[in-house]
Amino acid sequence: MSDGLRVVADLMCMAARTAPKTAGQDFVVTQVIAGETCEDLGNAMIRFGERTGKRNFDRDGNNVKASPVVVLIGIQEAKPVGLDCGACGAAKCPEINSFKGEFKGPQCAFRLLDMGIALGSAVKTASMLNVDNRIIYRIGSVAREMGLIDADVVMGIPLSATGKNIYFDRKP
Repeated sequence: MSDGLRVVADLMCMAARTAPKTAGQDFVVTQVIAGETCEDLGNAMIRFGERTGKRNFDRDGNNVKASPVVVLIGIQEAKPVGLDCGACGAAKCPEINSFKGEFKGPQCAFRLLDMGIALGSAVKTASMLNVDNRIIYRIGSVAREMGLIDADVVMGIPLSATGKNIYFDRKP
């Protein structure tokens, strides 16, 4: 089953790569992790939640530990589009990555939309192939901290193929 999930993960990355991007500029990055790395990531998520006091990192970490494969999708060094549109909250396009928290920011709203479209394309691909998945921000925070992907903002998509969707049929 894991081999099939790896193929789906690769197709998801292809869908993210070919998704439309603002002004035809591509700052989206992808990475697939599997096996022991998923277990390590899940354990790190649980520890992150304990360390920071943030809720549900344990719940999502256990989901990752139960997942044979996780797809990471993010943006890296995404330059602002230069519209001075204010969608990011600034009157003029700000210097990106001047703040470092769980993610680097600020980010151009259009680049975040590009990432969102890439995420949507990826999960649509998994869905079409009947693979259970869910976009989880907590995965991205910890994957980034662990250096599993070089990106400024990251989301994670765990994959599973069991009789019941483990990402939605869960306790808070």
